Amino acid sequence: MNRHVLSALLLFVSIAAFAQDNQINVVSKISGVTVFMNGAQIQRQSEQIDVPQGVSLLIFSGLSSSIETQSLQAKGEGNITILSVAKQNNFLLDKKKSDQKLALQAKSEDIVDKITNLRNEIAVYKSEEEMLGKNQAVMGPNVNYDLAKLKAALDFQKQRLIEAKSKQAFLQKDIDKLIEENNKINRQVAEVDGKPIGNSSDVVVKVSSKTATKGRFLLTYLVKNASWYPTYDIRAKDVASPIQLVYKANVSQNSGEDWKNVKLILSSGNPSNNNEKPTLPTYQLGYLSAGYSFFNPVTATSNVVKGKVVGAIDNSALPGVSIRVKNSSIATVTDADGNYSIQLPVGSSTLEFNAVGFERQELVASPGRQLNVRLNESTNALNEVMIAPAGEGPVQKRAVTASVATIRGISSLTSVPLEVKNVEKQTNVTFEIAMPYTILSDGKQAAVDIGNYDFKADYQYYAVPKVTPEAFLTAKISDFNDVNFISGEASIFFEGTYLGKSLLDIQNSDTLTISLGVDKNVLVKREKQKGFTERQLIGSSQKDTRHFVIDVKNRKSQAVNLTIEDQLPVATNSDITVEKQELSKAKLDETTGKLTWQFLLQPNEQKKVDMKYQVKYPKNRPVNIE
Repeated sequence: MNRHVLSALLLFVSIAAFAQDNQINVVSKISGVTVFMNGAQIQRQSEQIDVPQGVSLLIFSGLSSSIETQSLQAKGEGNITILSVAKQNNFLLDKKKSDQKLALQAKSEDIVDKITNLRNEIAVYKSEEEMLGKNQAVMGPNVNYDLAKLKAALDFQKQRLIEAKSKQAFLQKDIDKLIEENNKINRQVAEVDGKPIGNSSDVVVKVSSKTATKGRFLLTYLVKNASWYPTYDIRAKDVASPIQLVYKANVSQNSGEDWKNVKLILSSGNPSNNNEKPTLPTYQLGYLSAGYSFFNPVTATSNVVKGKVVGAIDNSALPGVSIRVKNSSIATVTDADGNYSIQLPVGSSTLEFNAVGFERQELVASPGRQLNVRLNESTNALNEVMIAPAGEGPVQKRAVTASVATIRGISSLTSVPLEVKNVEKQTNVTFEIAMPYTILSDGKQAAVDIGNYDFKADYQYYAVPKVTPEAFLTAKISDFNDVNFISGEASIFFEGTYLGKSLLDIQNSDTLTISLGVDKNVLVKREKQKGFTERQLIGSSQKDTRHFVIDVKNRKSQAVNLTIEDQLPVATNSDITVEKQELSKAKLDETTGKLTWQFLLQPNEQKKVDMKYQVKYPKNRPVNIE
């Protein structure tokens, strides 16, 4: 009992001490934002404040509820000492409604009033219908029948019943139209509102001043639910023209605070990443208990993962869902049908799925395989109230903030050419947008141009006809180090045609190789010559001969540089020998058996190369020969 009394006394003393300090409500606005790959640092500037002598509490109200407490920093000007900075939840301050949301809600209320009036009219006509039904007996038992009056009475009842029924039907149609219109408005309100924020935060800055003074304060803090990722548009007019590259940033946030006319800085940093340097444990080598293993290096440069994202409740497609390769800058969003396609760089396999109003998911992807995802609604999502037809009462329908709020953010991406300052720092790269920018807290994607560049490129066609009968165009860029590219997906355009997406995977290299996709105007065909396939039995040995012809043709109006790759088999046993017979002057790597032909194809020129070899092996030990 004494312990509870002591605790209550201490609480009372602390509250009393808090009340004795001067409390000043601070008016402030966001002046700058640094957006990271995950999260954003907000810079908030106060107006000039009158600070009295002694200790005061400066209250910054209505801030984001997702502030990282450890990131809070405050600076003040003048002869003022900052004693502490603390965050506290504010459950009493409602999220401020935008003018657009207020207008939509007013329109919704007007529609609800109209629906109520129409339903009242239907009730009147129903009452008249019931009254006519109760007065079917127009003649009593002791009343003489007057056929004229009887006919008039029946005609009157029939006419009134028809009018009452017709009026009810017309009024119900009007009600149904108003209900549908109101439901659309409710969905639009959900889009404008973005993800529901349960409460806001206050930041309390405790300061001390020896004398009364005036000053301004700068508050900085990190918030969640904000991010950006790079994408590129790569255009090549033809193989004689430079590469045109548009560098874009896709920015979105749902922190609970609108960023209006602020200085925007994009950073390649990620505060959520582990900042601890790696350490190596002792490498202990011993015998394997059974069998053996070997290191199998990965040779692919990227792998595509495709799939569809739907809501878990009704399996409806979710457009605008953000999909990011974990711990990387590579990201994309689902299209209007909920479909997505993203390329995994080597060594990455985890995808993060995030949508407004839905719970975040992390899933392991297998390259080349379909990964379909069902997202569960966030427990904080608001229910949308739908107006039901008369007699059915209100119906609760799941919130549709994600599927609506993000679809327009994607379909209405605005690309704004801006003056950008590229700054390379010690551990990251930043892009400072010169013009003030606005990013609302609605989860929508806004595309901002970071830069437009023209690069002199070395174009080269590659073909591996043993794998695929297609020629792939690549462009090599060497003078790009001052641009500070970040790995991301690129949309490829060649000769005015969209060819699809590629991965711009930035490595520590002086040369950037961009894959521009397949060029259908460079034809490649590899054919096995059946008439030249031989098999001979000589004593205990057997000889097999294979002959292939690779035929290439350039149907383009300009010359192209073409590299063709194929291979000879490599013997793994001394009893097996491989004899090369005809290689058409190919360059041969004796270790791997890889053959390389390089030549310049003039417009409409056709060339053929031969690859003929013979394999000798024991006749009782068959081998697999192509």
